[in-house]
Amino acid sequence: MKSEPGEFSIEDLAQRPGQREPWDGVRNFQARNMLRDGMKAGDLAFFYHSNCAEPGIVGTMRIVGEGYPDSTALDPEDKHFDPRSTFENPRWYRVDVELVRIFMHIIPLRELKRHPELADMPLVQRGNRLSVMPISEAQWEFILSLAAEDAGPGSEHRPFGYVIH
Repeated sequence: MKSEPGEFSIEDLAQRPGQREPWDGVRNFQARNMLRDGMKAGDLAFFYHSNCAEPGIVGTMRIVGEGYPDSTALDPEDKHFDPRSTFENPRWYRVDVELVRIFMHIIPLRELKRHPELADMPLVQRGNRLSVMPISEAQWEFILSLAAEDAGPGSEHRPFGYVIH
């Protein structure tokens, strides 16, 4: 899952009550469909810092529940407001996430691109960086090995997940 660290960083997530936060503001239909239909409670996701000096994966999160309508789309005062979204017919969805682990070091995008094991991962392909992208179990494990970390408690539930970019 992607966030600009100046907007919302993994450190911000660590400061939230219970280290949980709704992941809102996603405004791409393909990513929305993954939030709404694909993600399940217990799924794991990488937290990716983007649009910064060193974009890359900075940690892992757990999806806390099923996707539900993103209320920021209904608020005219919110920067994510969408006048075409209604209570009866929501266009956008979000999930709640909780922090699992902050990596001791960032895994930079430039490093991810160097590994043939990740060549077919959308994150490393030019022009193909949605805010939410699926990732295979093999890619998940390989990235964890780069971080020299494990997925933390509960990783046996679903050892694969998403890159939330």
